[in-house]
Amino acid sequence: MKKILEKIRTYLMHPVEDDIEGLKFLQGKQLVCIQNQQAINNIRDAEFKVFSQWGEDGIIQWIISKIPFIPPTFIEFGVEDYRESNTRFLLMHNNWKGLVIDGGNKNIEKIRESSLFWRHDLTALCSFVTRENINNLFQDNGFRDEIGILSIDIDGNDYWVWDAIETIIPKIVICEYNSIFGPTKKVTIPYKKDFVRSQAHYSYLYYGASLASLVALGRQKGYICVGGNSAGNNVFFVHKSLGSFFEEVSTEVAYIESKFRESRDNNGKLSFLSGEKRLKAIRDMPLLDLDSGDIRSVSEIYGFCPEP
Repeated sequence: MKKILEKIRTYLMHPVEDDIEGLKFLQGKQLVCIQNQQAINNIRDAEFKVFSQWGEDGIIQWIISKIPFIPPTFIEFGVEDYRESNTRFLLMHNNWKGLVIDGGNKNIEKIRESSLFWRHDLTALCSFVTRENINNLFQDNGFRDEIGILSIDIDGNDYWVWDAIETIIPKIVICEYNSIFGPTKKVTIPYKKDFVRSQAHYSYLYYGASLASLVALGRQKGYICVGGNSAGNNVFFVHKSLGSFFEEVSTEVAYIESKFRESRDNNGKLSFLSGEKRLKAIRDMPLLDLDSGDIRSVSEIYGFCPEP
């Protein structure tokens, strides 16, 4: 009976969800028109949200509008069911070709069953992304060499996976950073092939890399940082060949201390930690200091007293 009721609910909700998404899309098109009429010089002033979690839709539209030619292809991984993502509005509004990857089979099934999948040239792949398999995932699905956008958000080995990518050359890279690590220290979680954020630490705060570490990695791979979003979780890079169209910004300018409070307590309930309390909650967890090459605890790197 529960399964039958769930199917009925899903059937009834589909028209409503489609109408809401249609209205959001139309609003996004209007926002693009407004944006094109404005003189925007600060990446955060370009923000607007259609299907992205924060204001990434607007930032992406602003960046691609400044590039005379950009390959109309994208790759995004860590998309869940793709209802909320960095590239969905790009797919629908600009009609780009894309590859999306997520480790949840149900998420990928939902994408393949949606109208997006037949309306657009979208490849949806179920895979747990690692630095060992990432290049093969791209090549096996026909994505290689130059692409328009790469968006990385896997809540874990983001630094290590980007470092391992060799088979594509994105013009734009969007990568999630962990704001609680601050603006200046170059740190990341040590690589663990099967890292899962929810299992690594009960607080959900132990994941990813600092902004400074990603900026340094970007320079090594031939990218300049053009800014971060106002929520304090995504940083944007463009290939150095596009440097004449953009102003490079410092880590301090790109960084924003995030204000969203998603921490959990030992029982899995939201604990709403903010500020430095978030970092202290993971004080005993290991981080790799990229400057020294040493793996040390959060408390050692940031100068906290050992937990009593």
